[in-house]
Parts: sequence; C-alpha cells; structure tokens
Amino acid sequence: MNSTPLAAPVSVESDLQIAGDILSVQHLLQPAREHPATVAEFVGLARSIAADRASWEHLVEYDATTRWYHRLRTGPGYEVWLLSWVPGQGSGLHDHGASSGVLTVLDGELTEHGPRGPLALGAGAQRVLAPGYAHEVVNDTLDGAVSLHVYFPGLTEMPMHNCSPARPEALSV
Repeated sequence: MNSTPLAAPVSVESDLQIAGDILSVQHLLQPAREHPATVAEFVGLARSIAADRASWEHLVEYDATTRWYHRLRTGPGYEVWLLSWVPGQGSGLHDHGASSGVLTVLDGELTEHGPRGPLALGAGAQRVLAPGYAHEVVNDTLDGAVSLHVYFPGLTEMPMHNCSPARPEALSV
C-alpha cells in the first residue's frame, strides 16, 4: 500500500485579499500620471508630491489661531491641499460630500477618529477616504504636523457633524 499524503487544497486569493489594504500592495499602486483618473493614480500623485519636499516645504506656515491650508495644485477633476496642524488643532467631525480623498501625513503625527476608533498616522501614512466618510483629524502631539489632501472631484463641500468622536456610535455612517 502506497502512503502518499494528500495535498491540501490550494486557496487562490488576490493580492488585495492577502494584504487587506490597497495601500499595502505596492505593485498595484501606479505612478502619478499627468491626469490621474483612478484611486491608485491619486495615491501615486500624493506619494510623488510627498516625495518632492522642495515643492511644498517652503510654503508651510503654522497658525495658532486656526488650521492653515494652501491649495497646492488643481487638475482636471481634482485638487491638492497642503495643511499644517499645531498641537491640539483638529478638523472637527466632517465628511467631504461627494468627493473621495487621499490623506497623506508629510511631517509629524495626526490622529484620525473614525467609525473604527482612533488611528495614529505618522509621516508617510496614507488613508483613502470614500465619499460621505465621516471622520475627525487631530494633532494630539506636542509637535507640529503637515498633511497633504487630494480630493477627486475637487472639494465643493465639507459638511460638519455635531456628534463627538469620543462616542463611536455617533460615527456609524
């Protein structure tokens, strides 16, 4: 009698199922094109701008009275914003209306409060945000922070929400 072991069934999973996050699948992310059109291309645009510190670093200002922001670039169907955050500054709970977005932390650390609780985002971290996704971004550290925001289509509204991010049930969107 031959005792050859049976092979275990092979599970075929996509790269995205294995990684669980498109931002973790480097070979699926595409370099920035002149006119990005897909989520992956907008992520690539944000990464290319982040890597080119000389194009944005000299523009950054810090304002203790309000969050500072500067529209860095516009293109067909999108816009790019540069924001600075002094310690304690936050966005308030909001969404981006019909726009999708890519949030990239360029310097420092920010905390995103969303439906799944707080998420610390250090320099280089990115988040892809769907239309209508409600969150609050806060600088909970003792140092300044800088972030880059790509919105597609361009941001036309930013509805504020009245509930507190400390109450997770209020964030169920």
